[in-house]
Amino acid sequence: MSNAAPAALQPRVSDRAFFIFTAVVSALALAFIGWILMVRNAGPAEGVNLRFLPAVNAGLNATAAVLLMGGWLAIKRGARQVHQYLMVSAFTASAIFLVGYLAYHFVHGDTRYVGDWRGLYLCILASHVLLSMPVVPMALVAFYFTWRKDFARHRKVTRWLAPIWVYVSVTGVVVFFMLRGSVPAIP
Repeated sequence: MSNAAPAALQPRVSDRAFFIFTAVVSALALAFIGWILMVRNAGPAEGVNLRFLPAVNAGLNATAAVLLMGGWLAIKRGARQVHQYLMVSAFTASAIFLVGYLAYHFVHGDTRYVGDWRGLYLCILASHVLLSMPVVPMALVAFYFTWRKDFARHRKVTRWLAPIWVYVSVTGVVVFFMLRGSVPAIP
């Protein structure tokens, strides 16, 4: 009796280039985000005020969460085309969020939490950050398997991706509201 997985679940040799590309792009993106957040000392950029972006980004996170849940309902009902449109829209909302997030933090740096629920905030933030890391590579892999019409592997990835992505989107909104409730208004 063989322990090998069914042929449909085994990686194909032609997949290797895609997986390497995804790993390199994801590592570079993560390194860039790490540099912006932990190494670079952001100071106010002359004449640039992006303080509106956190609210926009919270809206994009909420939009992504709604689209993801709608996509899940669509596929459960057998509406594959609707599911595809909703998933591409959710990915687009999350990608635009990431651009806005990077722009804001590049210009303004971190926002410190000064409220009374610091422990809860840090737990939510830590889980949000750690779980956000695999979302982009997993989403790219899920799209790739769909493009290859390898739905068995797509489902295998999305069983993990879907709840993580929804959690990250929802906690992004929670973090925004926790920060907005704790930070004094900036003129």
